[in-house]
Amino acid sequence: MRCLVQKKTCLVILSALLLYVLLHYWTGRATTTVDVGPGQSYKAQKVLNDRLQDVPNSSDNIPYVLKESVAGHLALNGCVCVADRKPAIDLPFAQVLFPRVWTQDDFHTAFQEKELAQVKSHRQQEYQSPADLLVIAEANSPLQYPTQGVEVRPLKTIVIPGLGLKEKHRQLHTVTLTATLGTFDVSATVDGVSVRGQGEMNMTLSSRHLSTLNRQLQFVTYTNTRFHPRTADTVQFETDGHQSVFTIKVGHAVIPKLYHSASTGEYNISSLVTIATKTFLRYDKLQDLIDSIRQFYPTVSIVIADDNEHPQPVTGPHIEQYIMPFGKGWFAGRNLAVSQVTTKYVLWVDDDFLFTSNTRLEKMVEVLEKTTLDMWRKGVRRGTVYTSETDTIMPSRAFLTVS
Repeated sequence: MRCLVQKKTCLVILSALLLYVLLHYWTGRATTTVDVGPGQSYKAQKVLNDRLQDVPNSSDNIPYVLKESVAGHLALNGCVCVADRKPAIDLPFAQVLFPRVWTQDDFHTAFQEKELAQVKSHRQQEYQSPADLLVIAEANSPLQYPTQGVEVRPLKTIVIPGLGLKEKHRQLHTVTLTATLGTFDVSATVDGVSVRGQGEMNMTLSSRHLSTLNRQLQFVTYTNTRFHPRTADTVQFETDGHQSVFTIKVGHAVIPKLYHSASTGEYNISSLVTIATKTFLRYDKLQDLIDSIRQFYPTVSIVIADDNEHPQPVTGPHIEQYIMPFGKGWFAGRNLAVSQVTTKYVLWVDDDFLFTSNTRLEKMVEVLEKTTLDMWRKGVRRGTVYTSETDTIMPSRAFLTVS
């Protein structure tokens, strides 16, 4: 009896310890919140300094007082991936039962060091354009302002770079800003400058000293208040007898497609393009299509959507056949085939097309890679008759199709 009691006591103690360890582990999984609002003055100060470095100004030596309620929001105009903290105790099978991200993946290690600079340069060219460049209009009129290159994410805050006033001394220097899709404020205050309309669509700044007014203009912020995923706000910037207009682009940044397609020679079509088709009844024509593709592109993947009543297997290297319910139709087949594409581009063809020596996927890819086009269409010949049907090539999140 005494031995049985001891066993029960040990079992209870062991269960309690196990429960404590599990509770401690689960508690460590709680999401931590990073406060980038008021009180995070160091972070807000750093973000503000980074913004000011973009535009050199002769008023940099004038002191200012950080306005945390506004400057704190500047840090929210971006995001950073942070890994979870490892628990104090590693439980058996913990990663299987409770998968977590221990460290940030170093995606750049996917490329060799000699390729990395080329990859970064190519991606920069692909997702940036001359319209993104910040351009400041120097004061031909007394007003200095950015003519392009100012962007803000919807409902977020930015510092407007490059604002300034260049005029002769007068008793009172005054400028006014007016917007339609957002409000103005200041991320820091400068002694001797009056600011009216903070947090509103119309804000006026005035000072007896031109240098202090220009210093204050360095801290003017714009906050988008009307959500729209892609638009622009027209801002009026004016002083006595002069008025200028510039735009602030409102929108989300384009998410890059993580494909390395830059090449010093010809494009690797096999890694960039998948050929997709929908077939019904015409297995002989489908085989002719496959044979013609293999004559010129032996390693390009082919995806086939098949809704025949009695499907026949279509086999071969780099061929994927997906069987659908009978008579499901062309649109369903196209959606199924495209959904299985993992390359950057998909080429859509009918099952009775044929590739010839004039079918140059390299040229189609080159056009899509070097322009902002999303789709390429090309005429198709059936026998000796030229038809209006086309083949189209586009990214699989743009598209190459032949249809």
